[in-house]
Amino acid sequence: MTVGINTGGGSAALSESEVAEFEQERPARRLRPALDLVISAWCAVISVGVLLQVFFPLAQGTQFYLVIFLAAVLPITLLCYRGWKVPAFVNPLKGRTHDDPGLLDWALALVALVVCLYPLRDFDGFLERRQAPTSLDVVAGAILLILLLEACRRTTGWVLPLFSLLFIAYAYYGGYLPYQWSLAHQGFNFDAIIAQFTMGTAGFYGTPLNVAASYIVLFTIYGAVLDYSGAGKFFIDLSFAAFKRSRTAPGRTVTLAGFLLGSVSGSGTATAVSLGTVSWPILRRAGYPAEPAGGMLAAAGIGAILSPPTLGAAAFIIAEFLQVSYLTVLGYAVIPTILYYLGILLAIEIDARRHGTTSTEPASIQSAWKLLLRFGYHFLSLFVIVGFMAIDVPPFKAVVYAVIIQLALSFLDREHRLTPGPLFKALAQGTRSVLPVAATCATAGVIVAVTTQTGLGLNLAEIIVEAARGLTDNHTVVLILTVVLSAFAVLVLGLAVPVTASFIIAAVIIAPALIQLGVTQAEAYMFIFYYAVLSEVSPPTALAAVATSAITGGKVMPTMWQAWKYTLPAFLVPFAFVLTDNGASLLGQGNFVGMLWTLVVSALAVAALAVVTGGWIVTGAGWIERALCVPSAALLLYLAPVTIATGIGLLIVAVVINLVRRQRQAGPTEGSVTE
Repeated sequence: MTVGINTGGGSAALSESEVAEFEQERPARRLRPALDLVISAWCAVISVGVLLQVFFPLAQGTQFYLVIFLAAVLPITLLCYRGWKVPAFVNPLKGRTHDDPGLLDWALALVALVVCLYPLRDFDGFLERRQAPTSLDVVAGAILLILLLEACRRTTGWVLPLFSLLFIAYAYYGGYLPYQWSLAHQGFNFDAIIAQFTMGTAGFYGTPLNVAASYIVLFTIYGAVLDYSGAGKFFIDLSFAAFKRSRTAPGRTVTLAGFLLGSVSGSGTATAVSLGTVSWPILRRAGYPAEPAGGMLAAAGIGAILSPPTLGAAAFIIAEFLQVSYLTVLGYAVIPTILYYLGILLAIEIDARRHGTTSTEPASIQSAWKLLLRFGYHFLSLFVIVGFMAIDVPPFKAVVYAVIIQLALSFLDREHRLTPGPLFKALAQGTRSVLPVAATCATAGVIVAVTTQTGLGLNLAEIIVEAARGLTDNHTVVLILTVVLSAFAVLVLGLAVPVTASFIIAAVIIAPALIQLGVTQAEAYMFIFYYAVLSEVSPPTALAAVATSAITGGKVMPTMWQAWKYTLPAFLVPFAFVLTDNGASLLGQGNFVGMLWTLVVSALAVAALAVVTGGWIVTGAGWIERALCVPSAALLLYLAPVTIATGIGLLIVAVVINLVRRQRQAGPTEGSVTE
């Protein structure tokens, strides 16, 4: 299957495998058709089992289900993702034109199946032996640990496995540290460490894997069903039809399409790539240079995983950590989402004037009303998810109902009916999409387990807070320093590990430091969530920007900085969550009046940021206006009466100066003014 539509501009389409290469550091194998069919059949069976589990849960409980789920996905992860390069004589099954697994991969997959199923031979006895595991328990657990580290390395790279090994070393050798040190603990032997990983609920089978197996996989199945039923194509077509003749229409189209398409892909980078193949020819004809176009595409792509109704995988983990409904987490994200897209739209308006873009109208696209009347039913399943959750239906049931409804609705479109063949492909794709996430979540359980076992989270929180207090005794300044350090730490962590993993690590290590200083759990977790997602557009790696620069042909680093320009509000607004007394209103907490005025004030701050990065108000803004808007935005985002008044005053001064500048540029005749 390819992603793309006829734009009349010679757009190139990327295949799913090419999208995967952008999305993952070590892309999935390209299997020969016969083996691919076998793997797809196994993945489809897993999808059916996951769907049935929602309504007919296993009597043995959640941990029993997680053991079976890991046993189902870990072997095929080792088969579907490339491992170590080995000589041809060691890997005689490797095809010449296909990237099939070799004997070593098959052996690892078989061993993975055995050690994953090992606890099931006497499950109750296995759990009861947690305090005194047998030698066989330890050996099986150690092998499972090695295989999970290898699966994680294959799907996401080296960083998370190395982090995990560092935490294991700390659990083992921490007892040798001087007892005066904050990081010292009693020390644990290897048997106790492995037992914590495999026999408890804070290791491999803890909250991260539970979220992957109970929530994320259902949404990847739903996304695949949406895609194969034609929803992805409809969302893009509708976006192009909605804005046809305005010079800002191409940018608005990209933004809307990214928001809608994100519900299908569930990945910021994949959304940006899929959108870029369709949109870049139109952006180019409209007059956008390669780098601003690439930055816009990257910002639109990651916006989808910052926004309701789906958000990213880490949002499910937030709901589990906070013990609140997923709908509550969606509520937290509503106002930040409005501010995020306001920032993008203001940047689009400014760029349209700076670059002198023109309107373009793609060929062969119907009117928006005709598309809505014919294919608007694709929105129904999205509304169903939110509607069911609003009446307290659990999200895992709501999404299954949405899958069933979307399956039925697909028969309204002859071209995209989910007959047995396409339905089989959708079910297979749903499980395949979750393989990297499952490997990441299970491996991240190592970090969660060690943090729980050793008390590392609280110890590190004290170290971070004391480091800030060493510079000042002022509580506000200490909080600001801690928040800045936390943001930097999450961004750096996110440069090297996937969003889900970076959120989990930061949630157990960094969040306690913020909470210790009076930040609520909801504010701390949402702050970390946003910075974990924003790592996809943060230099020097910025995977989404790298992918879009490859499509537009732009230079990589300038594209990254353009993406940063478009996403700047998302970097700064989260500071208001945790630094200001009224920041909770931005997360939908408190009364309606409080939410409304904080939204309006924050929108002014976003406008000031757009002036700083775009250099435009009513005409080109000089350094004076831009310099005034920097403190204006910061003061407005502090959301206190005095700072708001000062920030509005600075913004008014900047606007007045810009109006005077425009009048001077116009001269005696208004006809010389160019917008």
